[in-house]
Amino acid sequence: MKKIIKITTILSISLAAIACNGNPAQAQVPQDLPQASVIRNDVSSNVETTTASKYSIVNSSLSDEEVAGLLFMREEEKLAHDLYVSFFEMWGLPIFQNIASSEQTHMDSVAFLLEKYGIPDPAADNPSGIFSDPALQALYDQLLAQGRLSISDALKTGAAVEEIDILDLRERSLQTQLAGILQVYNNLETGSRNHLRAFVSVLEKQTGEDYTPGYLTPEDYLQIISSGVENAGQGSGDGYGQGGPNNN
Repeated sequence: MKKIIKITTILSISLAAIACNGNPAQAQVPQDLPQASVIRNDVSSNVETTTASKYSIVNSSLSDEEVAGLLFMREEEKLAHDLYVSFFEMWGLPIFQNIASSEQTHMDSVAFLLEKYGIPDPAADNPSGIFSDPALQALYDQLLAQGRLSISDALKTGAAVEEIDILDLRERSLQTQLAGILQVYNNLETGSRNHLRAFVSVLEKQTGEDYTPGYLTPEDYLQIISSGVENAGQGSGDGYGQGGPNNN
């Protein structure tokens, strides 16, 4: 079974890579963020176990992977939303409030699919910052602490979250052929690409730093950053989350 992005370990930035680019002003992904290459284990098994033991699959047309994907993406979108709300309270940058509004739309889009297929919502009764999946809870706590360090760290954390979200959505899209689920995943990925552009733009304006991707390949990242704002259907979080980078 294909593994999804998991969040259990710490990112170690390569000093050799930094030395090679010769640009000490270039921003890095915060050092306490999880390492992309090993984020693909515990969360996946946790979600699959939760699916089998706690939730019942009412619609038999969905595979275990499809159910697990919806459960995971519901809480991952909540993680982004809750982080950005907290970062706005800390730093007062409108981009966090604006993109949090888009993330609410993302959450609602996945919640609609859960209801459609009769799958209990793991985030239904959880307040801000609380998650049913323990690995996502640990990640949230870790990222929240990182974002408290500085405005720069908060913006870089936001960009890293969007990178992770893009890769998770791509992974989950490979696990279904259902048009409705694929449409939502594709729309959410469009929103995440826009959010990534917004965070990178505001980071440069606020701090003069360039963002270095920690999860996407350099080629993929450059293609996203060099493209303009994308539009998508409902649930995409299109644009910059209702006024992102220009309102800071």
